Amino acid sequence: MSGGVDSAVAAARAVDARHEVTGVHLALSSAPASLRQGARGCCTLEDARDARRAADVLGIPFYVWDLAERFRAEVIE
Repeated sequence: MSGGVDSAVAAARAVDARHEVTGVHLALSSAPASLRQGARGCCTLEDARDARRAADVLGIPFYVWDLAERFRAEVIE
């Protein structure tokens, strides 16, 4: 879950359809602001908090996967 509306609505629809749903937020940087451009981007602590709030409202488990080092090594570099 990114913390945005699209992933929250997708999760809500899956819950409504009685699927087993788990929320996962990918932490792609130890300094998320370095990945952002413009007023709104992805991957910030605020985004993770928004995703967790959506998962809490939906009553689904939520996890943050820290992939910062792997993302840096395999994508950025």
